[in-house]
Amino acid sequence: MALPIITAEQRLAERTGVKLVLLGRAGVGKTSQLKTLPEVSTLFVDLEAGDLAVKDWRGDTIRPTTWPEFRDYVVFLAGPNRALPAEAPFSQAHFDHVCQRYGDPAQLDKYDCYFVDSLTVLSRWCLAWAKTQPQAFSERTGKPDTRGAYGLLGAEMIGALTQLQHARGKHVVFVAILDERLDDFNRKVFQPQIEGSKTANELPGVVDEVVTLAEIKTEDGTSFRAFVTHNLNPYGYPAKDRSGALDLLEPPDLGALITKCATTHRSFSSESNEQHRTTA
Repeated sequence: MALPIITAEQRLAERTGVKLVLLGRAGVGKTSQLKTLPEVSTLFVDLEAGDLAVKDWRGDTIRPTTWPEFRDYVVFLAGPNRALPAEAPFSQAHFDHVCQRYGDPAQLDKYDCYFVDSLTVLSRWCLAWAKTQPQAFSERTGKPDTRGAYGLLGAEMIGALTQLQHARGKHVVFVAILDERLDDFNRKVFQPQIEGSKTANELPGVVDEVVTLAEIKTEDGTSFRAFVTHNLNPYGYPAKDRSGALDLLEPPDLGALITKCATTHRSFSSESNEQHRTTA
């Protein structure tokens, strides 16, 4: 049996998805960005049951209501991690069990994008669940152990989001509220509104893109909405662009932004293949 090497041409020709975190203050229009995504190929994972802003959007929706149910959806949407033991979430056994309930995962082939709104609510579900688990109680006294609950919260959230991030060929958008606060030196800082610190700190490393939907004020006092996409920006907003395709400020159109990132990858793939053929 030969070593199963994936060549550069094969890898670059694979269909890839943009993994993105969309941040913004409450009411700035994060959920409404769903309207910029294709209705026929986007699955709305509605965690807030607050879809009034997109009630006229005619795409498909799922509405998990608990942390265990969300984990079931994650393994169904993204597939199993075959390296995990059978008893672990997202294992092959977990996937097989969920498929018995939801059916053939081929039904997901129609979707190019998963829009998950929001991590703010999801982290509260996860924390409520974590507080009921054995790790949230002291082995010595049996009393609640807050540190243990938050440790489990962080591990569970990052595990689930990383698993969903591995949905090959799918765009995945995670939405979260952005909070403004003062740090220990009385400086204004922005932080995703997510329970516990581990998820907020590690999430940028899980995804390709972090964008903040913000209201930008001009020198003449007027303002406009835009996506802030670069880590080094004059506003202090969280941002990251791994694609290298985005300007500092992008129009507030999530569908167009995802297309821009994905098109850059395809162009790079075509150029690399052409260079390879020329060299050969």
